[in-house]
Amino acid sequence: MNIRFEQPGDIEKIREVHLQAFETETEANLVDVLRKADVELISLVAEENGEVIGHILFSTVVLGDLKIMGLAPMAVLPDRQNKGVGTKLVKAGLQNCEKAGYEAVVVLGHAGYYPRFGFVPSVNFGIKSEYDVPPEVFMVKELREGALKGVAGTVKYHPAFNEVTD
Repeated sequence: MNIRFEQPGDIEKIREVHLQAFETETEANLVDVLRKADVELISLVAEENGEVIGHILFSTVVLGDLKIMGLAPMAVLPDRQNKGVGTKLVKAGLQNCEKAGYEAVVVLGHAGYYPRFGFVPSVNFGIKSEYDVPPEVFMVKELREGALKGVAGTVKYHPAFNEVTD
């Protein structure tokens, strides 16, 4: 399996991965809208034998002056789930965010999945999501040690997150 940056020829394949992985078109539509928006992205695919089998997207979010990314969405083809594809995508994505100079990453996701990558509940730092979600599912990971020291507030996502529907 190869993890690499999204290429123009991957766009339809990425959309298909999201359509198969989720019950609605929301995540696929979000990827399309964010790709067209004025926002920095890190978009990676998992590829095996020339087939795109997974995708992860990171986009900039706002929390004070911090240089921070939000992980959303991530999808893996249903027949490839629970085989390490998502783990490799998350690890590669976090490495690329760090290389690009981002100080932290937030995720709104499964409380049982993301802690294995070093994510902790953001409330530990006095950070909350702009969305009304349980505190255990909104998590943050420092990419630079001490980056979140003294930082508190509400993370704001790109307006595209509020505009996307099925």
